[in-house]
Amino acid sequence: MSKTIQDPYAELGVKSTATDAEIKKAFRALAKKLHPDINVGDAASQDRFKAISAAYTFLTDKEKKRRFDAGEIDASGAEKPDRSFYKDFSSNGPRHRYEPEGNFDGFGDIFSRAFGGDPRYGARQGANMPMRGGDLRFHLTISFRDAITGAKQQLTPPNGSKLEVSIPAGIKEGQTLRLAGRGQPGINGGPAGDALIEISVAPDVIFTRDGDDILLDLPISIDEAVLGASVEVPTVKGRVKLRIPAGSSSGRVMRIKERGAPSGKGKIGDQLVTLKIVLPDEISESLVSAMEDLRTSGGYGARDGWKGESK
Repeated sequence: MSKTIQDPYAELGVKSTATDAEIKKAFRALAKKLHPDINVGDAASQDRFKAISAAYTFLTDKEKKRRFDAGEIDASGAEKPDRSFYKDFSSNGPRHRYEPEGNFDGFGDIFSRAFGGDPRYGARQGANMPMRGGDLRFHLTISFRDAITGAKQQLTPPNGSKLEVSIPAGIKEGQTLRLAGRGQPGINGGPAGDALIEISVAPDVIFTRDGDDILLDLPISIDEAVLGASVEVPTVKGRVKLRIPAGSSSGRVMRIKERGAPSGKGKIGDQLVTLKIVLPDEISESLVSAMEDLRTSGGYGARDGWKGESK
């Protein structure tokens, strides 16, 4: 995304006390205004759309929302330093959050396990021992289209550096990217840890995903359904022409080949377009007259062969 989200509530223009319904309503209202299909070529609107999508995905994850509200993580999903570490560590209650697993005999045993040897001399013996750096964990929300086509994003680790992330085309919700050697630096010449990036995919206003296929509901008029038509259809890679055959019923599924997600095996899924006949908000006299003529002539058996007719 073009900018780092600091506060997902602010991105959506809602209070931190907003309900799930209020968050969803705010996202839908903004998405209708900012969708890339409506703002073609408007980079600022596209960036805002990505930002609100990321914020919405973050806030609909109940665990991440809870931890953000509690101040445990930031809006990127990265852990925040816990200032109560020493208090928690020294508390007498069982199984505190930072209490080490197993039976430790004070810090001598900790040094013993860390460096090996006699715990009385562990710190001295292991002082120059090379140790691998810790892993850094991030959570990154990307747009639906970036998940399909691939993209480059930037993350900011705690040290303020920039971490370039290449999103592979076709990545799925919940997958984790590993950037070897981009974690915490090693100790005494030891190797650096890795950066582990958990991916969330923001929902799209018009597209959904089914495996490697992309699904789209396409509104068509009654005359396009009856007479046939050539209409423009959005895909994640741009708009294409789709020929609707005359006599197409609502619910008919049409396939646009290789407009889906890459499978990682050299194949690309398809886009499946489901036709939805939509009537106008105001029915014209000419349409009423045409339908009356159809009914007078005997109409047609819309439910002929329908299983519900036999029950």
